[in-house]
Amino acid sequence: MVTTAESKTRQPWVSTANPCHQCRPLGATVAFQGIEGCVPFLHGSQGCATYMRRYLISHFREPVDIASSSVSEKEAVWGGGPALRQGLRNVTEKYGAKVVGVATTCLTETTGEDMGTLLHEWRKDIAANPLKVDDPDVIAVPCPSYDGTHMDGFHGAVRALTEHFSEACAPHGGIALFPGFVSPADLRHLREIQTAFGLHGTLVPDYADRLDGPALAEAGPLPEGGTTTEAMRALPGCKASIEFGRTIPDHLSGAAFLESEWKVPRRTLGTPIGIRESDAFFAAMEELSGRETPADWQQERGRLIDACVDAHKYLSGRTAVVFGDEDLAIGLVAFLTEIGIKTTLVVSGGKSGKLKAGIERVTRNFLEEMPRILADADFRDMEECAESQMADLFIGHSKGYKLARRRDVPLVRVGFPLHDRFGGQRQLHVGWRGALGLLDNIVNTILEKRQDDSPVGYSYL
Repeated sequence: MVTTAESKTRQPWVSTANPCHQCRPLGATVAFQGIEGCVPFLHGSQGCATYMRRYLISHFREPVDIASSSVSEKEAVWGGGPALRQGLRNVTEKYGAKVVGVATTCLTETTGEDMGTLLHEWRKDIAANPLKVDDPDVIAVPCPSYDGTHMDGFHGAVRALTEHFSEACAPHGGIALFPGFVSPADLRHLREIQTAFGLHGTLVPDYADRLDGPALAEAGPLPEGGTTTEAMRALPGCKASIEFGRTIPDHLSGAAFLESEWKVPRRTLGTPIGIRESDAFFAAMEELSGRETPADWQQERGRLIDACVDAHKYLSGRTAVVFGDEDLAIGLVAFLTEIGIKTTLVVSGGKSGKLKAGIERVTRNFLEEMPRILADADFRDMEECAESQMADLFIGHSKGYKLARRRDVPLVRVGFPLHDRFGGQRQLHVGWRGALGLLDNIVNTILEKRQDDSPVGYSYL
């Protein structure tokens, strides 16, 4: 059964209760963190920046700086241009920002701030009163939270960065990899895979070191790491791009821009979670590099297959409810289907219109009946579904914990945000290695529940 939250038979709600997504500017700030020397900047109230800093710090366990124009009642009425210009000047001169990624917020979108005009005034201002340091690249992206999710903000920022920096250059044989909103551990793993195939790849963006860095005796005003602006400018010279995610609309896709404007061939793959989706990614790497998958990596796949066989007796016939970002949910459903768990319900706050097709793609020929799908949904919608009352497992982020607790259903935590567990930034999701870790987590969660519910408390399962 396929549906949306609005189509269910119940009285319509005029508000969202515990949404299954985060706000659009938050996603943009994460994407901006993936560019070297970039400071994310919110054109809006101070509260937005404070909330998002706290939210990201709780997941990544790293300092996260987000600047703000601190729009108040006065600016909301008379315009936020002066506050924006002063904020950009402060960030550039005090932090030495090379790039400033400006995301609007609900407030400035509602008051109708014209970012094109405001940035034109900013350039006039620094021409008349030069900065004490080099002028930064300033990139703006619209992020009204009432229209879209954090994934729209993330992809919109990636598209804006790609458009801003891309310039004509000689072909260099590299690849552009658009991984989507994955963990720092995933980004490092993707780097490792590119190196194994001898490919020079540019991750757009790469926030692995900025949002999961080492302890330093001395720290500068900005964390080190991120995709360099030089690499961003060289994207049109790539021989191909790979984009993870089948629900990204073309107008928010950096890979679509490179293809349409610079004729860079685009390969769209599912987020490589599990066996089939990871196989597709490694096949693309073989094609682009002209090399076979190295033996060490083939052994990783073999260990995953062996583990799936060993785990089958624990997983066969189990049911799961999956919730979270659309492309992550599709990847999770693909893997659950491979290991014998039937997904009965998929819930996402996204509304791309492509979730149904993505789920059909990864369950076709495996399941007799499609999972029920709730798009543009919240946790109230999820709780009202019979599937959530009968599931053996919930699989998703920390915001589902309260529902899982009420239902007495174990929660396997994946994705973003993970606020009630440690190490979310180091959780590996992608590739055969990521699937093996996820398999262990799922099996052990089932065993723990079985053990805790037993009156005997078996010590051997």
